[in-house]
Amino acid sequence: MTEGNQGNGQCGIPLNKGWRLTTTAAGAVTSPADFGPHVDWVNAPVPGTVAGALEAAGRFDRNNPVSLENIDAWYVLKLQEAAGPAILRFAGLATIAEVYLNGKPILSCDSMFEAREVPVDLTGQDVLSICFRAIGPRLSAKGPRARWRPAMMRSQGLRLIRTTTLGFMPGWCPDIVAVGPWREISLIRPEAPRIGDLWLRSSLSESGQGRLQLSFNAEDPIIEAIVTCAGKKTRLSRQGDRFEAELVLADIKPWWPHTHGEPILYPVSLNLDGRIMELGQTGFRRVEIDRGKDGQDLALIVNGERVFCRGAVWTNADIVNLPGTRDAYEPFLRAAADAGMNMIRIGGTMAYETPAFFRLCDELGLMVWQDLMLANFDYPASDNALMIHVKTELTQLLQANSASPSLAVLCGGSEMHQQGAMLGLPASIWNGELTREILPSLVTALAPDLPFVANSPSGGAQPFFPNAGVSHYYGVGAYMRPLEDARRANLRFAAECLAFSHVPEAETLEKHLPVPAVHHPSWKARVPRDLGASWDFEDVRDHYLNELYGLDPARLRREDPERYLTFSRAVTAEVMEATFAEWRRPGSTARGGLVWTLQDLLPGAGWGVIDSTGRPKSAWYALKRAFRPVQVLLSDEGTNGLDVHVINETSENRSLMLQLSCLRDGHQPVVSGKRELELGPRGTVKLAATDLFGAFFDTTYAYRFGPPSHDVTHAQLIDLSRQDVIAEAFHFPQGRAAALHDGTVELSLTRVADDSWAADISSNRLMQNLSIHAAGFRPRENHFHLAPGTPKRVLLTAEAGQEANALPSGYMTSLGSRRPIHF
Repeated sequence: MTEGNQGNGQCGIPLNKGWRLTTTAAGAVTSPADFGPHVDWVNAPVPGTVAGALEAAGRFDRNNPVSLENIDAWYVLKLQEAAGPAILRFAGLATIAEVYLNGKPILSCDSMFEAREVPVDLTGQDVLSICFRAIGPRLSAKGPRARWRPAMMRSQGLRLIRTTTLGFMPGWCPDIVAVGPWREISLIRPEAPRIGDLWLRSSLSESGQGRLQLSFNAEDPIIEAIVTCAGKKTRLSRQGDRFEAELVLADIKPWWPHTHGEPILYPVSLNLDGRIMELGQTGFRRVEIDRGKDGQDLALIVNGERVFCRGAVWTNADIVNLPGTRDAYEPFLRAAADAGMNMIRIGGTMAYETPAFFRLCDELGLMVWQDLMLANFDYPASDNALMIHVKTELTQLLQANSASPSLAVLCGGSEMHQQGAMLGLPASIWNGELTREILPSLVTALAPDLPFVANSPSGGAQPFFPNAGVSHYYGVGAYMRPLEDARRANLRFAAECLAFSHVPEAETLEKHLPVPAVHHPSWKARVPRDLGASWDFEDVRDHYLNELYGLDPARLRREDPERYLTFSRAVTAEVMEATFAEWRRPGSTARGGLVWTLQDLLPGAGWGVIDSTGRPKSAWYALKRAFRPVQVLLSDEGTNGLDVHVINETSENRSLMLQLSCLRDGHQPVVSGKRELELGPRGTVKLAATDLFGAFFDTTYAYRFGPPSHDVTHAQLIDLSRQDVIAEAFHFPQGRAAALHDGTVELSLTRVADDSWAADISSNRLMQNLSIHAAGFRPRENHFHLAPGTPKRVLLTAEAGQEANALPSGYMTSLGSRRPIHF
């Protein structure tokens, strides 16, 4: 279903043009009649926010936001609609809103997460007004005593108001508070027949049968109602005002996350006495959680297959406008799919997204882990009004998206258990009635087939310990543990992990943040930090720069700022790729990891692996390599040597050639071997490197009989049906710093499409973290290691605005060379 007809079965007329906005002091204007003739109005897009409208008028700067918490905002629209009965539908008003029609109040609400409908009689000369009252005074309202107070939130009053915490987390995001009609406003004309409370659910049985359940209310007379999907149809039965049907589809093709199969979708339509209503598309899949033999696991089983979940935590497509359109979502979600991600988490500190988000994830084969918008606070389960809001928003969320196969996990919120536990409170306090009883029972009643997780993180001796249940893993990352901690932690499932301050590409910095890196105040303002901490996430990145390359970050930054940025981009990419290689190897306890976060909220060195303009960072390219469905991995097992792991997550047989070479000085083969492999669907294989060589060789330099004989081991996986390299892996037995080489790199360009060129790149030595910079073009691969004698073809695609016949030009950098390579 689209946003315009969710829950009521009727398409509305969007009221998105002609709105005007003005702001006043809090409480200065009681009703629309109090406005005088001289009011300073600005045009206001709807759906939209006050910040967005003021920014468009040149009165708001997202880089230096002014507070919107203590002002009232008035939206006014002169309706151009004929007289008669109608329904006004408000899909989301942020947050304390009063709605007036022709000066008379018709609605008040205090939750930004609920859709509301109001029947009205239009005169043909109508004025619709909405006042968004200042949220600031409400933040100081008293409520039930909190048993803990999260330090990351700058206002404890948020626990009693149903609004997003975005804008209230210093160091995490800019102080831009959500105010305004952030979701669609529409007008619905009564039609015959009119239906309401429409639910559409899809599921897949163990025997492969698809089941589509449809139900709705209808007071108007309906003679016949028929639902159609996948070429099959059935009539709905009627019990009073309720119509219901279940359509069984034998041997239906299932929906898969795109890493494991095809995300197949089927259109659904409803015939009401000859009138056809299109209800969108659905897919059929079965999702279960396997807790393992010890009861401590958290593995997702999709259609009977264990799926390693990898992806990132969603923030927002635009922190100012909070958009909910397909156009706003698509660049980020498509980039997630292109990187091989198969899961996106919408965390409890964010905001609910529209059905357009889920529809796009349906198409792209991205599973969604959906938190309820409950985060960190001690929410009072005894507050009946608050619980009614939570139940309503959960009901509307599921009603709008229960037929969406991408919705895979529902979670009771973020870090509520963790906050209480870290303050030393007993489990009886932080694991309370809300997450233990109220929310599970609601989900069971509304979506019995949807896996539910009480909180993220949760499980184990402490909710934040990574060796049980779901965790937020920052051992590698914020806690600056060695890379080996990724194995030592015995991770089960990380719903958040690997937070770093990722440096954007030079093109983004030149256009959006042209200031000296690191020490400039504008730069530092974009670097995430935990409130009250004496360090930020740039310090975390610098720690690993020293760990991996033995360089003093402060000195490198002082003496060669550009080279510092080159190493900074490389280090977070290396840490991410190495960590996921550990977690994905057969034998690992890890069942999934979601990186914090997918995208930045402002241009800068933020958490996002994609910057706020939509340009991928180095970490995105690393994750794209780490997330390949057909993959080769190398794991250092010390005195047990180097293990080679090959993974085939697809549903097809793969004929592969594995090649392994140990190189001295980055170019001279010391020992090598190869083997053909036939790997079945979902198959894995583990080989000792010496099995390919046919004799002992100290691949990990663990025995240390004499000086080291090589500085890198290079693995290639070749698809024999296509004769191309589909995956590579590198191991550095002496560390990455010992294998920094300056080779001779050659590049040639070939036009392959109207908007694309192929760059064929080769080198006579190993080049670590070779990065391509071509103004106006975006590389398909970047920040990769280039092995000697193994040419790589990289597609360069013209960006919007680039001249059609332009020849790419730019430069390449690598860690082993101080000289940029121009082309």
